[in-house]
Amino acid sequence: MMSQKKETAILVLTLVITLGLMGAVYWWLNRYGFNFGSFSNNQAQQVEQSNINNFAEVQNIPSGLFSYGGSTTWAPIRKEVDSAIQTVFPKFQLRYTDPTSGAPGSGSGIKMLLNNQLAFSQSSRSIKDEEYQQAQQRGLTLREIPVAIDGIAIAVNPNLNIPGLTIAQVKDIYIGKITNWQQVGGPNLPVTPYSRRVGEGGTVEFFADNILEGGKFGAGVEYIPTTTEALREVAKNTGGIYYASAPEVVGQCTVKPLPLGKTADKLVPPYQEPFVPLSQCLQKRNQLNSAAFQSDEYPITRRLFVIVKQNRERDQQAGETYAKLLLTNQGQELIAKAGFVRIR
Repeated sequence: MMSQKKETAILVLTLVITLGLMGAVYWWLNRYGFNFGSFSNNQAQQVEQSNINNFAEVQNIPSGLFSYGGSTTWAPIRKEVDSAIQTVFPKFQLRYTDPTSGAPGSGSGIKMLLNNQLAFSQSSRSIKDEEYQQAQQRGLTLREIPVAIDGIAIAVNPNLNIPGLTIAQVKDIYIGKITNWQQVGGPNLPVTPYSRRVGEGGTVEFFADNILEGGKFGAGVEYIPTTTEALREVAKNTGGIYYASAPEVVGQCTVKPLPLGKTADKLVPPYQEPFVPLSQCLQKRNQLNSAAFQSDEYPITRRLFVIVKQNRERDQQAGETYAKLLLTNQGQELIAKAGFVRIR
């Protein structure tokens, strides 16, 4: 009798452990984008593998008004893509929505998504672990779908005579270790680093995590609320420096994008060579160095994501549809027209 009880206890314990392992595997698969049973035709056919040519060929487009928001880096893409989508699918209505408080950005977009204020969001950085955890606490999973390649460009004043910077030098400037341009082969001139505040955008968070490697901005950093204002300050200040999404910097006529490198002997420009002098900028703009971004030769690249809330409802369908449209050949062409680099 005792033997039977022991065997029963062992069987029950084994069953509990097996169910626990199955639950952990299910959570892991959901966390990293594997979804079980969506209303989509077949979720196993990944959105990322889209080989569709035109918007019109995409099927199962939801009808209704869908709010979305997030990254300010995405603004040029929104301008090119949304009107084209509306022309083909007028019943798939898209509305960009700003947060009720604070600045718009990748983080605020994900927060609004979790608070059911958006159907999907746009991000210039990956989802953070704490955001995955917040979603799980709400009974949701988040999925990031990469749709474009971007890079971070460094802007300086056109009158600053310097060939470029290494990533380590950029870091040292922003943590306050380098305070004079003379320290990096430039003139005897104080460095004025500009930045938006951490939490005000995915670009700042990406920069802090990947360039500062989790370090804090130095006391000498001057905080500016928008990229437009920061570039205006750099254009007025010979010692100024700012970082932003490459399409926001490379084609400008008032600032100069710097070549960057992991080492000083291999500096790669974010623009196509030869550099177009800013005196000719109104007639002929500098273009993005797409080849260096795609090959990862340029040292600071990242991906842009559509963030989808996997709730097996219309919000999920809207986010997956938007991503699928962007991954068609037509969508990728419009992304390139907006100044970013095709992901496929």
